[in-house]
Amino acid sequence: MRKSILKSLKPDIIVEMLDMAMAFESWNKVMERADMLYQCVQAIHEERQEYQSKGVPAPHIHTERPLVYYYGCSHLMRGMAHQKMGQVDQARACIDQYADLGWMEDLDEVGMQMVQEFRHKAQVNRYALEIETGQVQLLEEFVNFLLEHPEEWLAGLKVITEAAVRHRWQIDRVLHVLEDQIQGVGRERDSSNNDDMYHCCYQRALYEQWMGRPQEAVELILRAIRLADKLGLDRYFIRCTALLESLREEATAEQIGRYRVLLEGCEK
Repeated sequence: MRKSILKSLKPDIIVEMLDMAMAFESWNKVMERADMLYQCVQAIHEERQEYQSKGVPAPHIHTERPLVYYYGCSHLMRGMAHQKMGQVDQARACIDQYADLGWMEDLDEVGMQMVQEFRHKAQVNRYALEIETGQVQLLEEFVNFLLEHPEEWLAGLKVITEAAVRHRWQIDRVLHVLEDQIQGVGRERDSSNNDDMYHCCYQRALYEQWMGRPQEAVELILRAIRLADKLGLDRYFIRCTALLESLREEATAEQIGRYRVLLEGCEK
């Protein structure tokens, strides 16, 4: 993309486009827009350096966040897309890039805080990537990390349960360790967490089904259905109802009754 076009783009608008592609799990679009964001901020950065070398102020370009944020966001989103597409080596390379953003010049206090935040995200996502690929030896270390960082427990538990289903790990002990946190799963205390809560409930339901505890699985799917309805995402809702229907014969009459009530409420 030509530099003149890149400079006319707004980084914050590209971030919104990235968020939309992420919400629809359109990983090729995520890749395209992450690359666009990177090229855009690179063009802004290079222009600032050029003006600085001449000793004159660069034209003002309004951004809602420091430039370092957009660099980090582009690498983060690209890495997540690679991970979802099963491209593990490329995902690791992206994590390395947003783990170390301190190379940027003239970082103020807010910029330095962004650097630290991306370094933390890199640590979390390294664990998640390796756990997802089956590195069971890192599981205890990851659980200890989550206990030290409670703000990460919900997304972390989703990663652990998804890996447990994929690789056939028994994680009852892990669930017990995280018992206090798990009690809040599915309780919509903070709508901003609903997506993580949905995925956590859904993955836990798959785990309980695999472990031969169908009624526990149904309870988690009922929670996930409520969250899918709140999120307004049909594909989540369809996924949940398909799983519950597969467990219908093993659910209690009371659970099926609640399921029918939920369906009627969602149709209104």
